[in-house]
Amino acid sequence: MPRMLAVSDEVRSEIGDDEADRLLGGAHTPDSYECTSCRTPGDSLQEPTSTVLFVGEETAVLAFAHARCIPSQVVPVSEEQLVGAVRSISQAQTEVPAVPGPVIPGPAVPNPAQSAGAQATGAPSAGAQATAPGQAAILGITCGLVLHGDTGHAAVVVEPTGPVGRPGNTSGTDEFLDLLQDAGFQPVTDLDKTPDQLAGWSVLVAMGKLHAILQPAAAGGSTGWWQAHQPLQVTDAWRFAANQLTEVTMYAVPAGMVGRQPREDLLRQALERAVALGQVVGASLPLAGT
Repeated sequence: MPRMLAVSDEVRSEIGDDEADRLLGGAHTPDSYECTSCRTPGDSLQEPTSTVLFVGEETAVLAFAHARCIPSQVVPVSEEQLVGAVRSISQAQTEVPAVPGPVIPGPAVPNPAQSAGAQATGAPSAGAQATAPGQAAILGITCGLVLHGDTGHAAVVVEPTGPVGRPGNTSGTDEFLDLLQDAGFQPVTDLDKTPDQLAGWSVLVAMGKLHAILQPAAAGGSTGWWQAHQPLQVTDAWRFAANQLTEVTMYAVPAGMVGRQPREDLLRQALERAVALGQVVGASLPLAGT
């Protein structure tokens, strides 16, 4: 029986016309599934359903989602992330032949989750280097809801553990915010105002977890700017806000400016102090994936 299924052009181009037609005809599509975005049951016979293709280096996994949650799309993930994610995908989901796809590069070091959302660390961007003598700076990520007026926005706060300078700078001068402004991030003067979207950047959330922050690649497409060592669990409220608005607000501050705040109200207070000092840049980044 035909399903109420959406297969985007980019998914079709990855899996081929024959496989796409079989899906639409119901041959490889489950009647019921667990939405890869909201993690609640779905029924492809009764409600519009999206195909979501997670692509690694050697394998690809096809998942399903409520069309109201996310559109049909291709989500690039690393092979390691994909292998781990397969364990959590519903038995009703279908594995498809391997297809080539981009990989999110870069090392990362795990950090404990915090009640404000989640924290993790990753390598600085390729266009910067840590200038602290003998020790590389690590980017800490804190997730939390930040109110813009009366609307809660999913936010990530990026704070390095030490000074970050331009390549070749060994003086120890922190140029982290300058580097981000060069990339298009703008100074934040009011937390109640939503920053403008930054073209080419995005936040990758797959299967309900935060995977990476992506930046434009020189050769086109996207590449990893920050990557979680392990996908980060985020709160349901954070994920709901990100899905509803289809974007995540990224704030960046110098080392030691905000710290690890255990609650969202304390996170906001710390951000407000940093804004008052002119030490916050930000942008709204489109949500990539689920």
